[in-house]
Amino acid sequence: MKALLGLLVTLVITDGLLTHFLIKDGLAREGNPFLETIVGGTGFIVLKVVGALLCAFILWDVYKRYPRVGLAATCCGVLGYTAIVVWNTSVFLIA
Repeated sequence: MKALLGLLVTLVITDGLLTHFLIKDGLAREGNPFLETIVGGTGFIVLKVVGALLCAFILWDVYKRYPRVGLAATCCGVLGYTAIVVWNTSVFLIA
């Protein structure tokens, strides 16, 4: 579980960095309207790091109480963010 949570945090931060560079270079736009105004600034990366760590701590707490639910939720997050990072990477490499 710890390895999955570490992977999830890494994927979220990687997504933030890729998004930052794609938007900074004008190759993409942010799909989340709540984050659109802060993308490109330092606050965006800080928000991604803090948010990822907070989610990891919450998922760890869920896992301690309900192991199957915590594991399933973490796996869903890893799969979702893997897809996002693969997509962002492909956009980055194509451009």
